Amino acid sequence: MATPELCTEQEISRMVHDFYDRVRLDEVLGPIFNGHISDWDHHLAKLVDFWSSILRGTGRFSGTPMPKHTALPGLNAELFRRWLSLFHETTQALDNQAMREQADSAAQRIAQSLWYGYQMSRNADQLPAELHHD
Repeated sequence: MATPELCTEQEISRMVHDFYDRVRLDEVLGPIFNGHISDWDHHLAKLVDFWSSILRGTGRFSGTPMPKHTALPGLNAELFRRWLSLFHETTQALDNQAMREQADSAAQRIAQSLWYGYQMSRNADQLPAELHHD
């Protein structure tokens, strides 16, 4: 449950920046993200707002991530699993266990939702597949 007491804004900012440092350097995800994001400072600020809204309930994020993600060509379940794996690697370094657990749980839901949306946008006649993560 999102509460201001769960974590600080500094913890969220550090998590987001550390995670996307990993993503940008990743041999598979890096080219995809770097090819679609031209202003990383702006994007990271939006992502800090996004995670602040999720983890602290601040409501600072406004936007519609689903259409932007479904518009991307060539995504597959393995890419979403890789994103989750890098996210989990990042959260494992967090000292705040409650934040780590909430962030991991939220990331799993977000990845599943985006994967469902992506599949439905391409083949609305088929049931979307689950995104299984180790």
